[in-house]
Amino acid sequence: MRQTDFLVIGSGIAGLTYALKVAHHFPDKKVLVMTKAAADETNTKYAQGGIAVVNDMEHDSFEKHIEDTLIAGDGLCNEKVVEIVVKEGPERVQEIIDWGARFDKESDGDYKRGKEGGHSEFRILHHKDVTGREMERALIDAVNKQSNIEFIKHCFVVDIITQHHLGYLVTKATPDIECLGVYVLNLENNKIEKIIAGTTLLATGGNGQVYRTTTNPSIATGDGVAMVYRAKGRIENMEFIQFHPTALYEPGMRGQAFLITEAVRGDGGILRNKDGEAFMEKYDARKDLAPRDIVARAIDSEMKRTGTEHVWLDCRHFSKEKFVEHFPNIYEKCLSIGIDITKQMIPVSPAAHYSCGGIKTDEWGRSSIKNLYAAGECASTGLHGANRLASNSLLEAMVFAHRCFSDVVKEFENKTSSAFANAQIPDWDAKGTTEPKEMILITQSLKEVQQVMSDYVGIVRNDVRLQRAMRRLDLLWEETEKLYESSSISPQLLELRNLTTVGYLIVKGAGFRKESRGLHYNTDYPEKSALVQNIVL
Repeated sequence: MRQTDFLVIGSGIAGLTYALKVAHHFPDKKVLVMTKAAADETNTKYAQGGIAVVNDMEHDSFEKHIEDTLIAGDGLCNEKVVEIVVKEGPERVQEIIDWGARFDKESDGDYKRGKEGGHSEFRILHHKDVTGREMERALIDAVNKQSNIEFIKHCFVVDIITQHHLGYLVTKATPDIECLGVYVLNLENNKIEKIIAGTTLLATGGNGQVYRTTTNPSIATGDGVAMVYRAKGRIENMEFIQFHPTALYEPGMRGQAFLITEAVRGDGGILRNKDGEAFMEKYDARKDLAPRDIVARAIDSEMKRTGTEHVWLDCRHFSKEKFVEHFPNIYEKCLSIGIDITKQMIPVSPAAHYSCGGIKTDEWGRSSIKNLYAAGECASTGLHGANRLASNSLLEAMVFAHRCFSDVVKEFENKTSSAFANAQIPDWDAKGTTEPKEMILITQSLKEVQQVMSDYVGIVRNDVRLQRAMRRLDLLWEETEKLYESSSISPQLLELRNLTTVGYLIVKGAGFRKESRGLHYNTDYPEKSALVQNIVL
């Protein structure tokens, strides 16, 4: 057993920002950061476009950024949270600059600002087309200078420990569910250990791997959301899955697809169908810079209408020098598969990208479980509503990491002893389990989950598809739970269990929403409902 004052699960921008602040404020306390892969293998690392922030008040304003966010969110944003994130954002961005993050600048020293879909002004700060990687680098460098932060890599969190593990009955109606720590699978010795923590932050990222093709890395398996749901915490708006309109299409692709950032369209890239027609003007007056839900549905419609597996992104009119300067990673990737962007169009198609829903939190990042916070993509703060505005996610992660830290400081100073402080938390009980005889039982089930979600719960949905998806997921969940109860724990089994849970939550939320709003489009209910509501599970 290990004990720590502050436990952070996840090492992306939200987790590391929070860890840095807590460690600096409490130099005599231990901060433990856990990740199931390498320290920098996070969704943050793969964020290309940049971070949206108002730091040029001469040409932009908080009011414009707030309005753009509310329009994209299609009526479901929490307006107070939107104002908080937009107005607190500049200070948080300056902090990461002070920690060493380098954003591209003009020759006069001012920042280069991009424009992406749904934005009314140029406000996206970026580091070429690898902004997330640069921010992650700066944070890891800063974390490594803090002597009271300990990194534990290659550890997979199995479940949140609550009073349920002490023999108490815990249900959704239990008023004071309390997080006492976590059980983790140490991948180095293959043993399950318990970590007891005073305060825990979940910063576990997204769940893109629940779909067959995603821009997310292989670690994005919805672990935090699934764990909180099993612990009887509140989950919100899981039906709102954002599909990025332009992932690089490669025949037979599965798993992580290469992202073509929206900033390419912001700089003038044009979407064309198989006949070379610039089709976006048929769908929205903003053309290629409409919000992502509109662009993704338009591409999906064109692909179905023409019977093709992709559309084209035309950048042939770009200056090669400027493209290479702003998008060197994209240029090199395209060249590696035989595409010269100055002469050929880039084949693109939508891929699962971002979860706007997640662990329901308040404006301080508190979940419905005591001593458990959530920040970043795994959280549903109310910022994104029914559709995330491009490049708002990195900003949200930093703002809410800071707000979690601020609340923890207040709570720590006024903390009363937990009712379970002296309870003997049991060790993990693996009696009666054996090594799975066939890994195919796990790997094939995972493929089935991804197939079901991609075929029935994608960009366009209907009730028949959702009902079919639910029946299949019910069976997969039952089979997975039996396997979990009888088998030795492995990362593959844990990820299958979490993805099956996440798939269920997405379908459940989609089934409850009898309308089309934002990222959720149901052909049986093509209009918005007069009743504006969040779906809480």
